[in-house]
Amino acid sequence: MNDIVAAYLEAWNTTDAAARTAAVARVFTADATYVDPMVDVAGHAGLEAVIAGVQAQFPGWTFRLGGPVDAHHDQVRFTWDLGPADGPAIVVGFDVAIIADGKIAKVYGFLDKVPAAA
Repeated sequence: MNDIVAAYLEAWNTTDAAARTAAVARVFTADATYVDPMVDVAGHAGLEAVIAGVQAQFPGWTFRLGGPVDAHHDQVRFTWDLGPADGPAIVVGFDVAIIADGKIAKVYGFLDKVPAAA
């Protein structure tokens, strides 16, 4: 599960559109869903649009694993941080992902720390 979480965060950090398309295809099932307090999308195109939107909102910031990965059966939970590459986390979240056939099929995201301007 550590590898799938690392690949997931890598997809969120991939800024080149073609590379992001490839990363999303590697990490997510074709019909994957992602829901958090601000978005609810399905499929690769929806995921790519959400990732591109976050990157546009927070240019130059990166996602990092915020603690240990916890998993059992076909589910994994982990905390992530988002902030400048050389600075502290400005946004902190917690995701639960459901795995199917070695890829992420569903993500349930929670936002624990969000700046007022976000």
